[in-house]
Amino acid sequence: QLQLTTSEKNELSRSLEMVQHQLQEKESEIKRQISEYKDRLLQAEKEHQDALSEANQKNEVEIEACHEKISSLEHFIRSQKLEIEHLKSNNEQLNNSLIKANQALGELLKTKVR
Repeated sequence: QLQLTTSEKNELSRSLEMVQHQLQEKESEIKRQISEYKDRLLQAEKEHQDALSEANQKNEVEIEACHEKISSLEHFIRSQKLEIEHLKSNNEQLNNSLIKANQALGELLKTKVR
């Protein structure tokens, strides 16, 4: 009985060692995979951050270009408004001159008819 129990104990010890060895191998494999996934994640995060930085920089350049275009258009609009005011003033002066010329012509025609 003692020999049988000792034999069973030895068999169980060998089985336990095998299971422990398999668990250690599995743990090592899992740690290796975790390390690989972490490296991949860090690389993906770096690529994402680089792409984000590049997109932000591009957007800032485009925004600056838009600001410059808006400023240029505002300046153009102001100059066009001034030109319109100038043309209105000239038109008013020409209309007044035309009215006076017509009045003078009317007076001349009255004088000529007499």
